[in-house]
Amino acid sequence: MSSNETKEKDESSPSLKDVVASVAAAFIGVQSNKNRERDFTKGKFSHFVVVGLIGVVLFVAMLIAIVSLVLPS
Repeated sequence: MSSNETKEKDESSPSLKDVVASVAAAFIGVQSNKNRERDFTKGKFSHFVVVGLIGVVLFVAMLIAIVSLVLPS
């Protein structure tokens, strides 16, 4: 694979880091128009769903852990 092919692939789909950043921005409710357009035009729906579900599970687990520490046994 040449460097041009790698560059074209990088431009065609968001990286894992970009997907995680977009999902985190969605959780908070902020997202730049440029990133939103990139996600809708070049991103794969399944990637966002998987990262979103992992994020929700981690968030709920964190809340359960915090509540368990605060409330007496």
